[in-house]
Amino acid sequence: MSHPSNIVHCTGPADPHALDGISQRHRSGDLDKLCPVCAGYGQWNTQIDLVSHRSIRHACPKCDGRGWIETGDDMVPSPDIVRDPGAPPRWTVRLDASDDRE
Repeated sequence: MSHPSNIVHCTGPADPHALDGISQRHRSGDLDKLCPVCAGYGQWNTQIDLVSHRSIRHACPKCDGRGWIETGDDMVPSPDIVRDPGAPPRWTVRLDASDDRE
């Protein structure tokens, strides 16, 4: 038996219903500022059913889903996978320079 649905497609964070059900991310660090793309949410709905509130979300490519960006000289941590020869892949944290230095 099917249930009623009202599916809305969103193309970006500025679309109506793109941020429904998503809370703004907490700030971390002294030099951070809100991401100019997602306004601190880190993700947005690309598809949402307004009846059941089920959604498909897209992580912000500017802030990697953090909602905030580093503006100083501090390194930015990003999850990564290391593949060594003869060993199974393992998770690690990669540190990169910010691309938003002021």
